[in-house]
Amino acid sequence: MSVLAEEANWPRDVLDRDYGARASVTPEVFEAAMRDYRSRSEEMRDHATHLDVVYDEESGQTIDIYGTSGEARPVFVFIHGGYWRMLSKHDSAFMADMLATNGIATAVVDYRLAPEASLDEIVREVRAAISFLWKNGRAFGIDPARIHVGGSSAGGHLTGAVLSGGWHDEAGVPENVIKGALPISGLFQLAPISRSFVQDWIKLDDAAVKRLSPAANLPRVGCPIVVAYADGEPDGFRRQSTAYDQMWREAGFASELMEIPGRNHFDVLLDLASEDTVLSQALLRLIKG
Repeated sequence: MSVLAEEANWPRDVLDRDYGARASVTPEVFEAAMRDYRSRSEEMRDHATHLDVVYDEESGQTIDIYGTSGEARPVFVFIHGGYWRMLSKHDSAFMADMLATNGIATAVVDYRLAPEASLDEIVREVRAAISFLWKNGRAFGIDPARIHVGGSSAGGHLTGAVLSGGWHDEAGVPENVIKGALPISGLFQLAPISRSFVQDWIKLDDAAVKRLSPAANLPRVGCPIVVAYADGEPDGFRRQSTAYDQMWREAGFASELMEIPGRNHFDVLLDLASEDTVLSQALLRLIKG
C-alpha cells in the first residue's frame, strides 16, 4: 500500500486539517484570490479567439480558446480547481496573455460540477476535451501534436486523470496525446480524500477511488511533467505532490518537483499571469522544450 493510500486510515480530523485548503488561509486572503481569478480572467476575454466551443455533445460542456493566430500553435489546456464543486472557465484564463506572447495558445475547460455530476463523469468530460482538441484542434489554430495540460488542486487531479493510462483507445486518441503537464497542488491518490470532509459531496466508494486515482493508474507512455506546490500548502497537498513526482520518476518518466516560495494554495496559481515567475518559466520550458 502506498504512503498516500495509508492516509485513508488516519483520523478524520487529521485528514480534514491536512486537506482543508480554505482553512489554510484567512477568509480575506481566499476571497481576494477568487476576485483576482475572475477579474484577471475577464480581462483576457476580449483577446479570446474562440469562445464557448462545445467539446462534448453529451454534456454540452465548452472550452474557450485564446492566443491562436495564423500557423497552428502549441496549446496549454487549463483545468480549473475548486474541489470539483466550484469555479469555472470564467475564473481560469489569466495565463492566456502571457502564453500568447510566447506563441502558445490557451484552452480553458469547463466541466459539470459535483455533486450534480459524479467524479467519473467529470473525468470523462475533461478527457473528452483533450480528445476534441486532438481531433479538431487545427480548425481552431491549435497543433494537436503539441497539447500540454495543467490544473490546480482538483484541476491537478484532473490533469493526472488525463495523464493516466487506460482511456485512450475508447476516446480514439494516441497514448502520447499529452506532451507535457503542470499539475499544481494536485490530488493524485483519492483514498484519504474519500475519508475527509470532501466525501460529503464527492461520494467515492473504494472502486471509484482505485479507478480515478492517478497514482493508481500510471500510464505506459509518460511525458515530462512539472509537479508544483506552494510552500504555504496544507500538509496533505504537499505529500500528494511529493509522492506523485516520485512515482512518475520511478516509472521512468521525467518529472521536476517545485516548491513555490511565498505562496499559498490559492495565490500560487496567479503566478502564471506573469512571465517573470519561476512557475511560468517552468511552464514555458516544458512547452518550448
